[in-house]
Amino acid sequence: MLRFWKKLNELYGWLIIVVFGFIMLIGIWQIYDNYYIYDHALDKSILKYKPDPADPSAQKDSPITQEMVGWLTVDGTNIDYPVMQGNDNTYFLNTDPFGEYSLTGSIFLDSRSSPDFTDDFSLIYGHHMDYGKMFGALDDFLSETYLKNHSTGTLMVGRNAEKVYDLEIISAARVSGKEKIVFDMQQDKIRQFIHENASPSAEEKNSPILGLSTCADADSVSRIVVFCYINER
Repeated sequence: MLRFWKKLNELYGWLIIVVFGFIMLIGIWQIYDNYYIYDHALDKSILKYKPDPADPSAQKDSPITQEMVGWLTVDGTNIDYPVMQGNDNTYFLNTDPFGEYSLTGSIFLDSRSSPDFTDDFSLIYGHHMDYGKMFGALDDFLSETYLKNHSTGTLMVGRNAEKVYDLEIISAARVSGKEKIVFDMQQDKIRQFIHENASPSAEEKNSPILGLSTCADADSVSRIVVFCYINER
């Protein structure tokens, strides 16, 4: 009997070691997974493929896929990415600009929007990443002070920057992901929506409006949307 209990204790000891070893492996995997995600999100090497309006042919050999419709830059932030557009609004959630699977996905234009940004209201989406990566910087714009100090940007339209617009960031809002005026892009109602729901209020212009949208947090249906005027240079 004593031998039996001794053997049982040995088995129990080995079981504890296996369980804790398994837990440790899960922890190591999670650390690696987080590193992999943020390492790819932090990768600024894509900037070498940014179009040059002064030399439209400079990026003719770019490995970025043909779904690229422009390049978005928001001054003073980490937002400096190609804008992709798929046949639907799911493809680029987990596909990078090179056409490869990626948990960070891409910055992408709503599939219903005109790729030349001539609609009265266009909408761009991006994942909310930590450290202000991808569209993780958008929640800072809920601060009126921050918005006023980061109110400019550039939108280059076309794969080779055939057209360049100045962005004027006017307001930001936290909205429901089910908000039809914003996410169904109701062109005739968006200006009134911004006036009533976003802050700060902005000077009324006839310039087209661009919305930049990201998830407010992982456990919420809320979205943060930053609104910009697309101004002619």
